Amino acid sequence: MMPPFSLLHYAIIFLVVALIAAAVGFGGVAGVAMEGARLLFWIFIVLFVISLVASLLHRAPPRDRNRV
Repeated sequence: MMPPFSLLHYAIIFLVVALIAAAVGFGGVAGVAMEGARLLFWIFIVLFVISLVASLLHRAPPRDRNRV
């Protein structure tokens, strides 16, 4: 489960604001909100990939089960 105020959470909120603003007719607000959502989404993806690679590189070696 995501923390309540994660980066992806804010990206989704900006996306919803952009869609609502576009539906109502505020083109400028919709464009700014959409760019904010896009920026936060890509930052989230980059940080996710970095943390995934770091966790794979720093994984503990498997233990030898035959040793006591």
